[in-house]
Amino acid sequence: MAEIVAGVGTSHVPAIGAAVDHKKTQEPYWKPIFDGMVPVRVRLEQLKPDVCIVVYNDHASRFDLGLIPTFAIGTGEQFLPHDEGYGPRPVPAVNGDPELAWHIVQSLVLDEFDVTMVDSMTVDHGLTVPLSVAFGEPQEWPCRVIPLCVNVIQYPPPTGNRCLNLGKALRKAVESYPKDIRVAIFGTGGLSHQLQGERAGLINREYDNRWLDGFISHPGDVARISHAELIREVGSEGLECVMWLVMRGALHDDVQVTHRFYHVPASNTAYGLLLLENKK
Repeated sequence: MAEIVAGVGTSHVPAIGAAVDHKKTQEPYWKPIFDGMVPVRVRLEQLKPDVCIVVYNDHASRFDLGLIPTFAIGTGEQFLPHDEGYGPRPVPAVNGDPELAWHIVQSLVLDEFDVTMVDSMTVDHGLTVPLSVAFGEPQEWPCRVIPLCVNVIQYPPPTGNRCLNLGKALRKAVESYPKDIRVAIFGTGGLSHQLQGERAGLINREYDNRWLDGFISHPGDVARISHAELIREVGSEGLECVMWLVMRGALHDDVQVTHRFYHVPASNTAYGLLLLENKK
């Protein structure tokens, strides 16, 4: 049977991707951030997931105001990096897992989650940056990837509780898959940042770390935090943190923290990274 072996929470700051692509990871500004990623890469190399389900948000790349699904799952064979205005990132194409993806879709729909099935889609930095965080610069990604896109761009986004429950349904789907494979779940986005308006550049270290404490130990409480509170405390784009709750819901109630890292600044955001595993 399929097994979820790890949950990764990571910001998907586009400048991190640019630092990788332009060979700046060892420059003084970026080195502390990339040093903080090393334990996650080492542990994932040990765990060797066959498939990574990456929960992320599209940034008006594949989806725009003409079509915005609340939840969308990539069911195709391959997903190419999107050109976000400066050319596609020079990273490998993302190879999908259609068989597992369709199994997940069926399970989620039968559990009354309405998900959009997308066979053909490009993936932007929301997905490719977390892969760079986890796996560095390989010639090809070491696992198959299922994109799970969540709308946190256009109002109304799903609640944290809805995302947590989606994660629980995702766990059920994966664990009912008959093949003997190892799966890692990525929750991406956040942490505190705002990119526009009078509060552009907002970073709230204290709230971020208090949120992470609750996320690990009391996810149900964190899931009940309102959109209004999140936007007030961590900024309009900080709301992306609700996507981490999909990852948390896919794990057991009791987890062990394999790695926790927090750094300010990463571009104009706070950078957070967690690796969680189910307690044996």
